[in-house]
Amino acid sequence: MLLDVLRLEPTGARTSEDIFVGRSHPMPTGRVYGGQVVAQCVAAAVNTLDDERLPHSLHGYFLRPGDFDLPITFGVDRIHDGRSFARRRVQAYQKGTPIFSGIISFQQIDSGPTHQVTMPDVPGPDELVADTGDNHDKFRRMRSNPIEAVSVTGDILPRASSQAPHRATWMRIKDRLPDDPDLHRVALAYMSDFTVQEPSLLATGVSWADDGLKSASLDHAIWWHRFARVDEWLLYVSESASSQGGRGLSSGRIFAQDGTLVASTAQEIMLRVPGY
Repeated sequence: MLLDVLRLEPTGARTSEDIFVGRSHPMPTGRVYGGQVVAQCVAAAVNTLDDERLPHSLHGYFLRPGDFDLPITFGVDRIHDGRSFARRRVQAYQKGTPIFSGIISFQQIDSGPTHQVTMPDVPGPDELVADTGDNHDKFRRMRSNPIEAVSVTGDILPRASSQAPHRATWMRIKDRLPDDPDLHRVALAYMSDFTVQEPSLLATGVSWADDGLKSASLDHAIWWHRFARVDEWLLYVSESASSQGGRGLSSGRIFAQDGTLVASTAQEIMLRVPGY
């Protein structure tokens, strides 16, 4: 299923933009999963580069909810090709209306000073029990999610009780993927939208299962630091700095199991709760 949505169809059409078409997989909310659109935008941009520049950052805005029953058209604008860096603006459309807009930056492999933060000392995935979300009728279809997840800090779908605004989740793609490094970088973008919103819920005592809860991702950023296979365990650590005005801001770090920092993320969500 994951490969089906990440392999876009080139249309052969190009005026000022390169055009690709993709499909979606079902979600329990009835809307397109945000990480899917982000990953497809990265895949579309990658397809317009003919050298070995790698994606190092994406900044984008979710503009409208997507319908997973409809195809998505991706328009890629080649806005900059320099000696070291290249930038692509990608817009995702349904019925001619944009649902996501972002800019992705690519860089040739280069040398320079290095450092990284230390991965938190947490139990490994084999020491924990997987949570499929079966206790939430609304999310039973998580079992068909291509991401396998094991929570370090509580249920994958948190219940309504105020907790520290921190989250730690082991995750990986369930099925073994081909060895294509670009595919793993694109799939990491897919995974970067998974659980990053939840520290905002935890801090305010809100649960995804609450009646009347309305939430939507507003924007998303990812920085790729180092390569890692996404079909091997990755630790996603996230925290929320603030919730206010019907919005919650979270940031995250993704580590390989050996402690290598693979990527960093940030996302703000709309969070409307009855009674507030």
